Amino acid sequence: MTALIEPPTTVVAGRPTEPPRGGRKAPRTTSLGGLAIQMPFWVLTAALAVIFLYPLVWTAISSVAPLAGTNQTDGWGLGNYITLANYQDGILQYIGNSVFVSLLTVVLTLVISLLGGYAFARFNFRGKNALFLATIAILMVPYATLLIPLYVLLNMVGLSNSLVGVALVLTMFQLPFSTFMMRIAFESIPRELDEAAMVDGCNSWTVLWKVLVPAVKPGLITVGLFAFLAAWNDFMAPLMLINDSTKMTLPLAVSNLRGQVQGVVDYGATEAGVVVLALPCILLFLILQRHYVRGFMSGAFKG
Repeated sequence: MTALIEPPTTVVAGRPTEPPRGGRKAPRTTSLGGLAIQMPFWVLTAALAVIFLYPLVWTAISSVAPLAGTNQTDGWGLGNYITLANYQDGILQYIGNSVFVSLLTVVLTLVISLLGGYAFARFNFRGKNALFLATIAILMVPYATLLIPLYVLLNMVGLSNSLVGVALVLTMFQLPFSTFMMRIAFESIPRELDEAAMVDGCNSWTVLWKVLVPAVKPGLITVGLFAFLAAWNDFMAPLMLINDSTKMTLPLAVSNLRGQVQGVVDYGATEAGVVVLALPCILLFLILQRHYVRGFMSGAFKG
């Protein structure tokens, strides 16, 4: 007969204790020394959170609070949001314009940067590095200096005073960073995946869409999120390229609403507009935060 082997026991404070069952480890206790080491990190993190969140919280509260000089003077309510909703063609018109410009910018940025990053990461061709440096060099050109030449160019092709033209301009300014991110994402994937797929009969397009695109999904989400935030919040390009009030984007409409009455600033309606502008950005970031961080980390360590 085989003897039953009893699991070892440990002695704590003079009393034997049973080992944890089910293969689970006993919870570790945190010592006072460990807490003292982590405390500065927690304090610094909390302070940064307060610094970044305080303006947003203050704006949200002020947009519904009873304040003199605003459209909400009698108790808490949505008077400022009603003023914002009824401004000129209505807030829904401007939100729709911003959504159209932002989504078109995201789609164009994702498609072009995906193909560009794939080409730079997987193919060797003459002038590859020079072309990549020329693409990245756009980041060094001041944003405002290109708007007037772009306005003239869009006017020549019939896209002036057009939301499509605004989306094309915003896409151009997003491409350098987006192409750089996608090249890093593709380079972090082993080439053995491409070779194995080609042995199975796949061509370059099939390898891209069936094998590599799922692998670089975090990078695509990061690029798309950046493109959306830039397009949704951009003020300068619509200001320079849009002349028709019905085609204004939300940031431009909020700016015009801010001083609509004899140059007097309508702080309540402006704060309501800031809240409406910030909500989609906050929700998207919270939903896609995990993929956003993974997208930035892809390529940081390559095996």
